[in-house]
Amino acid sequence: MNNLDPVIQDLVIANRILAKEEVVDAYGHVSVRHPENPDRFLIARSLAPELVGRDDIVELDLEGQPVHDEQRGLYLERFIHAAIFAARPDVMAVIHAHAEDILPFGIAPAAKLRPVIHSGSFIGAEVPVWDIADNFGDTNLLVTNMAQANDLAKCLGGNSIALMRGHGFAAAARSLIEVVRLSVYLPRNARALMRAMQLGGEIKYLSQGEIEARNRGYSPYSVETWRTWEYWANRAGCGHLLTRPEDGHANLRRE
Repeated sequence: MNNLDPVIQDLVIANRILAKEEVVDAYGHVSVRHPENPDRFLIARSLAPELVGRDDIVELDLEGQPVHDEQRGLYLERFIHAAIFAARPDVMAVIHAHAEDILPFGIAPAAKLRPVIHSGSFIGAEVPVWDIADNFGDTNLLVTNMAQANDLAKCLGGNSIALMRGHGFAAAARSLIEVVRLSVYLPRNARALMRAMQLGGEIKYLSQGEIEARNRGYSPYSVETWRTWEYWANRAGCGHLLTRPEDGHANLRRE
């Protein structure tokens, strides 16, 4: 087993989890920064996440171009990942998806997506909304080049999430497990907030202190994190692909 094997295996698992938890469907993608070359990242070829296997993983540079000869089709919006990795050295994994529950918060300016449940604290106090039309006019809303992707990355800034008006979201985190966790709980937080809005009255959002306390207690290297990853992987039918933490699990091993 070479150094990339556990990373590729976890990326396959991440794809399957996101599909099972309905964060992605036929569309959407997840990537991880290359563990030995920060100027490259790993992502699947153009394929529905539920179907991704080890042989489907390709290596791209920070311009979104394949490092090795690649004849298979690539995701049109791979530039989202390239731009975020380039802009954020702290980011180790990126997800782009179109989860339906978050879409209203990107198209209704008065409705701000903020954390209201404890598991939603990871989205952060601020969730900016990026509108491709602001700088690129009428498009098909897809991010298909580096100029558009860099603009999105600028909107994301130092945040964990950026909503994309009429499209979906981009998520960035310091580990693959963390970005999966973030993206799974994002639409759940959105559903809870939407239902609270429908009830009427004042919404009690998580305070900044609560967000900080929650995030301070979280580690992508903890046993509790492994429990979540193991649960989701088994739900997605890929528990057999797991590498136990004691065997050098790529996302739980301290470097």
